[in-house]
Amino acid sequence: MALFVGTVVNKVDRKGRVSVPASFRAALVGQSFAGIVVFPSYKHKALECCAIDFMEQLSLSLYEIDTFSAQQDDLAETIFGEAHQLPFDSEGRIMLPAPLLEHAEIGEMAAFVGRGPRFQIWQPKAREAFAASVRERVLRENPTLRVRPPKGPPGGPGGESGGGEP
Repeated sequence: MALFVGTVVNKVDRKGRVSVPASFRAALVGQSFAGIVVFPSYKHKALECCAIDFMEQLSLSLYEIDTFSAQQDDLAETIFGEAHQLPFDSEGRIMLPAPLLEHAEIGEMAAFVGRGPRFQIWQPKAREAFAASVRERVLRENPTLRVRPPKGPPGGPGGESGGGEP
């Protein structure tokens, strides 16, 4: 699975073309689709971006919600109904459609922000304000994260019957 880290700010041209950072493109090598999938964030004025394999995982995750329930329908519409498959051009650029640019209020510059298996695209000043509020919340709440051990062969270190934390 692709892994996206760091923040890169790139110029957006008048046609909505923007270069996806080289490190992000490198993480996507070997995917069945030579590009990314982008949809409006339903939490922020930002764009959610991922590889096609992550979209497949999201699709499978919808089966964990009752079929035809309002929650499943809402998430399917919000994620898949508004998603765009954006291929890379020969220079590693994508063309962001106007509705996506409008949702994130992106003008001449775009901030690509790694989020592990996905990344977001923000208007740079909005991203800076969001990052500052997140830092304040983290300092105040002091969250922790349990690191999962890598999965190994059954019975071996990190395997199902031994090693690592439950």
